[in-house]
Order: sequence, then C-alpha cells, then structure tokens
Amino acid sequence: MTPIRPIKQIIEPQFVLEGAGVLLRRSIAPRTSNLFDPFLLFDHFAFNDPTEGPIRGFPMHPHRGIETVTYMLEGSVNHRDSLGNQGLIGAGDVQWMTAGGGILHEEMPRRGPEGTIYGFQLWVNLPSRLKWSRPRYQEVSAATIPAVEKDGMVVRIVAGELDGTRGPVTEIAAEPVYLDVGLDPGVEFSYPIPSGHTAIAYVFEGAGLFGPDDEPVSAVRLVEFGEGGQVKVRAAAESPVRFMLMAGAPFGEPIAPYGPFVMNNMEEIQEALRDLRTGTFVWDEKDPRFVG
Repeated sequence: MTPIRPIKQIIEPQFVLEGAGVLLRRSIAPRTSNLFDPFLLFDHFAFNDPTEGPIRGFPMHPHRGIETVTYMLEGSVNHRDSLGNQGLIGAGDVQWMTAGGGILHEEMPRRGPEGTIYGFQLWVNLPSRLKWSRPRYQEVSAATIPAVEKDGMVVRIVAGELDGTRGPVTEIAAEPVYLDVGLDPGVEFSYPIPSGHTAIAYVFEGAGLFGPDDEPVSAVRLVEFGEGGQVKVRAAAESPVRFMLMAGAPFGEPIAPYGPFVMNNMEEIQEALRDLRTGTFVWDEKDPRFVG
C-alpha cells in the first residue's frame, strides 16, 4: 500500500503589501533556507472591498532566475513586457512566465463583472543551468485547461496528469503538478506524488481532512505534506472544500533571493542590480552571458 503523506505543518498566510500598494495574503516567501524547494512564493490576492480604493497593481518591474505563475479565478490582469508581449489574463486563465535571464513586465488587475478580483501567484525556481535562459510564456486560456469531473469531484489540471488527462503547461524543469481541486462534502481525493518531491496545498474555500490522521484544515491555510507516496484529502462532512495542490522536484541548489530576483549566489544578485543600472538587464541573444 502506498504510504499517505503526513501533515508536516499548517501555515496561516500573512498580509503583505507589494507592487504599488497591493494587499496580499502570503503563505510562502523567498528565503535562503529554501524550505519549499522548488517553490519560492505563494500569494493569494483579492480586491473585493470597495474601501480599498483604486487598484494600483504592479507597474513595470524586473525578474530574473524564476518562473511566475498567475492563476485568475475572478477579474482579469492586463500585462505587457520589455519583449513586446501584451495581453489579458481573464477568469480561469493561467500565465506561466519563465523570466530566465531577465525580463521587465507589468501586471495591472481589473475587477470582473461582480466587482471582484481573485487569484493566486506562485513562483517556481529555475535550476542554475536555466537561470540565464531565454524568457518565454505559456499562456493558457480557461477553455484549454482540462477538468476531470466524477463522483463529487472537479479537478482542473494546469500542470501534471490525472486519470490519463494531462494539463497544458509542459516542459518545466521542476516537473510541477498544479491542480485546482474541488470536493463535495464527504468526498475523498488522493493523488500520487513521487518520493522526494515537495507537496503543498492551499485551502481557499471550505474545510477538509488532510493526511492519514484526517487533520482538519479550513480556509484559508497552506498545508505542507511530509514524505510519502500520495496525498489524501477528504472534504468535511458538512462542507465542500477547494484547494490548489502543488508538487514539484526540488533542485537542491543554494539560492540567493533579493526582491524580484532569485539567483544562486549574491554575486549574481549584484550583477542583476548592475545590469538594471546600465540598461543591460533584459535578455539579449547577442550577450554571451545569456543562453538559449
């Protein structure tokens, strides 16, 4: 029998301000300890209170050495970048951006028809061999994200596989799983995850029982799983539950996080800051430092 991963810890998100004054719930932040390798950051953003005033968003800013994943549930985000890309991420859409060797981009949220904005941003690390790679996007519309629906369960598959159905995000070094899982009251869900891979879940609606000991977890909390062969979650008898399940292969490399950069050492961070000052930050195929 495949061992069920126990609950290692339950994290209550903390409120932080980012961008031009955006209030976020943050469960994971980049740290040199790199405890959630390959995951660096997980933010839950919502603009649902009129007293918050105008939506300020995230004006043009740099990234290097990471991948940023935006998953919208409600509302939308206008984006543009230094490579000439621009577009709109709407409800149910995903943008998986590989910053690689350097990109400048802007994300400006817009309220949906109900006046709300709701979604998540995940940062995934890149191994040292790809931190100087060519930036790229995988923009995935809601209509192209497959869902497995059966027996009181709905699972949208962004990355990974369930019952022979694969998500559209591919060719990511961390071999990620990124699932949006919804369970009706009392319904159980289990998912195999390779030994040694990091596994976390963010509960954002309802309540569930997690792990072999049926530990109760209610929204909003992040669950870190210990070692084992599969995760198990059962919705509470009186409540449905909805959560993001994330898993990936750790790289086991030292990291140096600094604001929007995550490199392998402080010398590379200092180089990124120099590049910003001298106008040589954005990936350029003519620059011998950059790859591919």
